[in-house]
Amino acid sequence: MRVAVDAMGGDHAPGAVVQGVREAVSVFPVQVILVGDEEAIRSYLPSGLGGGEIVVRHTAESVRMDDPPLKAVRHKRRSSIRIAFEMVKKGEADAVVSAGNSGAIMAAGILTLGRIEGVDRPAIAGVFPGEKSPVILIDVGANVDCKPFHLLQFAVMAEAYAIACLGMESPKVGLLSIGEEGSKGNELVRAAHPLLKDHGINFVGNVEGRDIFKGEVEIIVCDGFVGNVALKLSEGMADAVRNMLDRELGPFFEGQIAEMGEEDPLQRIHKALDYEAFGGAPLLGLNGVSVVCHGDASQRAIRNAIGLAAKYVNCALVEKIALKMERHIVNASRKSDTPKERSSSI
Repeated sequence: MRVAVDAMGGDHAPGAVVQGVREAVSVFPVQVILVGDEEAIRSYLPSGLGGGEIVVRHTAESVRMDDPPLKAVRHKRRSSIRIAFEMVKKGEADAVVSAGNSGAIMAAGILTLGRIEGVDRPAIAGVFPGEKSPVILIDVGANVDCKPFHLLQFAVMAEAYAIACLGMESPKVGLLSIGEEGSKGNELVRAAHPLLKDHGINFVGNVEGRDIFKGEVEIIVCDGFVGNVALKLSEGMADAVRNMLDRELGPFFEGQIAEMGEEDPLQRIHKALDYEAFGGAPLLGLNGVSVVCHGDASQRAIRNAIGLAAKYVNCALVEKIALKMERHIVNASRKSDTPKERSSSI
């Protein structure tokens, strides 16, 4: 398995990225191609590194976190993120991992790999630790302005992802709103509700923000603006809860555990709330596997994201999404006047 990693993407690149890659090749059966400034990359690699598990592909350009995404990708044709996607297109790599500018990741992916038929907007699928089941929230940041049929496409892609890669049999799909009634929500949500209801997915209606972590509804659909706010709020809450538990209960449990010789319950809670354990989120809808990491990703998150990318290739994620889109979107649109925006896309 060959994973192209954008070595220059992220707040802590290339150091954290290279360190994460070194950990990844020691635990996953992968070869990693680090794409970026070779001199900067090799300063974090041991001299005489052998075995072929890590390869460096030099390119002098990179996309900064504050660059306008589409402009940067079009004008920086030799940027690390664009070269990484071109390697997948040419068959030189099987997947891409980046912690860089998420808008640039999507733009580079669309320009090089294109989209699966029936997909107008690729979307990022974040996975949350639910009480009863993992919960997929889609979109968590790729598309801040959406139309109702985009939310339908997100739901279909997430269903394919849940079944193919997370082992869910018939995941329930909910639409994130401010009330459970179908009449609640803004114009986008109210218009999307009947679309999700009529396209053959296991749609259970509207859900509220408090339902995200229950795990009773495995897929929750929203636009990228709302999803990103929910994602960042959850990350901040997880950090706050861990810190409060450590402060209030840490000394008590340290003494109890030393006497009883049992596993630290605080550590179990920490693991459940640790979003870096997942590493990153797949960008669904491209004709290739891409995992997007948090801009602040640590080396541990990079390592885990590489493992996820390999997993998604092995479970034929792109092919499974294409089949779902063909069945639920492409064929349905041929029989109706479902709107398309293909002409106005990147």
